[in-house]
Amino acid sequence: MNMKISNDIVLVVDDSPDALSLINDALEDAGMDVLVALEGKQALTIAKRIRPDIILLDAIMPTMDGFETCENLKADPLLADIPVIFMTGLTDTCDVVRGLDVGGVDYLTKPINPSELLARMRVHLKNARQTSNVQNALDSSGQYLMTLNYTGSVLWGSPQAYAQLAKVGMDEAWLKETLPGRLIPLLADPGLSQNNIRLEKDGHCLELKVLSLQENNQLLVRLIDGNRLAGSALLKEKLEITERESEVLHWIANGKTNREIAEILGMSPRTVNKHLEQLFPKLGVENRTAAAGVALRIQAVES
Repeated sequence: MNMKISNDIVLVVDDSPDALSLINDALEDAGMDVLVALEGKQALTIAKRIRPDIILLDAIMPTMDGFETCENLKADPLLADIPVIFMTGLTDTCDVVRGLDVGGVDYLTKPINPSELLARMRVHLKNARQTSNVQNALDSSGQYLMTLNYTGSVLWGSPQAYAQLAKVGMDEAWLKETLPGRLIPLLADPGLSQNNIRLEKDGHCLELKVLSLQENNQLLVRLIDGNRLAGSALLKEKLEITERESEVLHWIANGKTNREIAEILGMSPRTVNKHLEQLFPKLGVENRTAAAGVALRIQAVES
């Protein structure tokens, strides 16, 4: 029975022509596009040129075995989230554990049963797509996040997070060689959330804010555009209101009364009220509380 999956791209890495032929036929019958590599280094080259959706990896190969190949894949931020399924004749528990420790998501013993392989691939492809959807949702909301291990190496980053790093010239080499050293003070400080790393290059500024240290010793980090607008300037840009209206709205969101706002801005309470009368229709609200809610939501997304 054919088990159709989709036109996902799968990279099969095995030094056995017979095994490659069997797996290739099963995957093509399932509607997948198949890439083939005979050893680890070739697999890494192919994956960087044509990023596969999933990788089937033989554990035992000459020159670079599957375990080392998987470690290299997981060390590359652009390839790290590709699910890797190990295929091997090794059945010892220590070999299975090793495959999972280096980043594999599953382990199949040879000879491979095509139906079982396709069933497991469907599960891991679905999980990978769900993860990708979450990452894209985070990006679209302006939450540019990365996860780092306790040595400061990048484990995962959303596409927009990498785009933000690229703005200040922080490429893959910098992430591997420089970032870990910059994170050492944060890793040693229990008050992680109170510390930011500030990066600057060619007029651009970027802040790395540590949100939390997870139980698995992974850091969750948010990237913040250091050149971003804040306060009334942010409200003026996002809501297309006048400068004075944005200033009044800013202080409303900070819980100030009309009289207090008048003192801060050097105007009369009556003038503050006139600005509010013009502001409410522009925001589509009817009172101060709703207007403050609009401002707070914008500030929360940009913070």
